[in-house]
Amino acid sequence: MIRVDQYFLYAQPTDMRSGVDRLLSLVITAHGRAMPHTAYLFANQSKSRLKVLIHDEFGVWLATRRLHQGRFVWTQSHGTSHLEVTTALSRNQFDALIVGLPWQRITQLQAGINVL
Repeated sequence: MIRVDQYFLYAQPTDMRSGVDRLLSLVITAHGRAMPHTAYLFANQSKSRLKVLIHDEFGVWLATRRLHQGRFVWTQSHGTSHLEVTTALSRNQFDALIVGLPWQRITQLQAGINVL
């Protein structure tokens, strides 16, 4: 498996026709470089598709996920720049996001479960 230590979620909608080079240029513009073992997540305007770009030290991987019903739960964008990024998604939040669950509540739900 590909090791991923960090997840960055881009708030602005992204054209899903974008390939590795275009998405990598967005990452480099925002971060200065693509960091190893890092996943960068992008969604389209309707939030029905997402792309995940992963740098694994040797190259990049690009995966696409599409929901046939519903939408991915995404963060709200406050600006017009692709440089606007939400950071610090945990692995559990990422796992929830890619199946369409409310990933922002994962920490709250886990805290509630730990209390019981």
